[in-house]
Amino acid sequence: MTNDFITLSGSGLRCEVKPALGGCIAGLWFDDVPVLRSTPAAELATVRLAGSYPLVPFSNRVGHATLKWQGTSHPLVQNNGPEPHAIHGIGWQRPWEVLEQDGQVLMLACEHRADAAWPFAFDASQTFCIRGDVLELTLSMTNQSAVPAPAGLGWHPYFVKRPGSHISFEAAGRWEMSGEKLPTHRQPSRGLDTDCAGLDVDHCFDGWGSTVLLRDELLNTRIASSLSRLVVFTNSTRDFVAIEPVSHVNNAVNLLQASAASAEDLGLEVLAPGESMSAQMSIKVERAP
Repeated sequence: MTNDFITLSGSGLRCEVKPALGGCIAGLWFDDVPVLRSTPAAELATVRLAGSYPLVPFSNRVGHATLKWQGTSHPLVQNNGPEPHAIHGIGWQRPWEVLEQDGQVLMLACEHRADAAWPFAFDASQTFCIRGDVLELTLSMTNQSAVPAPAGLGWHPYFVKRPGSHISFEAAGRWEMSGEKLPTHRQPSRGLDTDCAGLDVDHCFDGWGSTVLLRDELLNTRIASSLSRLVVFTNSTRDFVAIEPVSHVNNAVNLLQASAASAEDLGLEVLAPGESMSAQMSIKVERAP
């Protein structure tokens, strides 16, 4: 794996990206305080320890690595060790090509041709831009297959969980999870407003109010996105809080076949040949008062 990486910097923010390692963010720092779980890019050997990586063409899990789409079952690759599901799409496990870069802006691209990991061809791009104390991210994909294809986008950032970490956001509902880490049904939820130390959560929230505030003794961080669903994952054994803006509910394609929920309910996009979708996310950081 190449150690090539690109550094973007602005007013106190520094972001190191490894294009060949899943187009991931190795680390994000504010005045040398880690915002995300951060490893110097030259030392990062696995994307699973990255600060963040892109979710494309789906987020979270496709149950039992089988995609049920328009009357056909497509076996997918079980791409996370012993886990029986396909997880986090495929973009995080593919190299990305640098299209454009300078000290504050980076654009990457990834081209996928149908294979065992995902049966529909697509092109994806992501941009990273530091403007002052804000990291702005854009992720897009275009269906390059000859048939309509399910599609989803998101990000998987791991924010540092420090003493006093507190998370707050508003939502309308939360999808409950089975022991197999797959959603079963939706319950009303107002979101979260709680300390992270004792938090045990691995759920997708919908009706998300588009912003999350994460504050601790060192930093105040505001996460915002154009997406309306949010996966939050942490427990007492984790030194991070995964705060993941996503376009659809976990296992959305298969839920569409197995439940009364509509594609709109689940956030599932269906892209016609040549059609695109895009999403934005930003991370604004400031020192705690």
